Amino acid sequence: MKTTIEKTAEKSLLPVLLERQRANPQNFISEEDVNRIAEELNLSRSRVYSTASFYSEISLQPRGRHLIRICCNAPCGNAGKAAVQSAISTELGIAIDETTEDGLFTLESVNCLGACYMSPAMKVDDRIYGNLTPSDALDIIREISREQSR
Repeated sequence: MKTTIEKTAEKSLLPVLLERQRANPQNFISEEDVNRIAEELNLSRSRVYSTASFYSEISLQPRGRHLIRICCNAPCGNAGKAAVQSAISTELGIAIDETTEDGLFTLESVNCLGACYMSPAMKVDDRIYGNLTPSDALDIIREISREQSR
């Protein structure tokens, strides 16, 4: 049976992982982070690693400062996702699961953003954008780029 301390540590694991990832300029959980979190929470390294590798919001590989997630489910696909994704890929010079050379953007494909009512949709960091055209998507990406260069 787990102790109260063990239960508390496991409940706090996901928030700790997400916070540590947000604090990392490369937006991921490093091997060093896994070890440190395991030690800090008195959990096994395998428990921390398995939790980190399970959730799609957490990455064990370096990523761009801004995550662009394109929904690939049928509603978004039927509403024009391919054209939006193509425009973003062309603009940034990257494919799905790649990061721009400057480390600013990573493009990912996800199963669902929970925004079928506004397909096609994408999520940039914590904000969902919907009813996108390729032009809309590029405007969003360009605005983020401008903000970063200020």
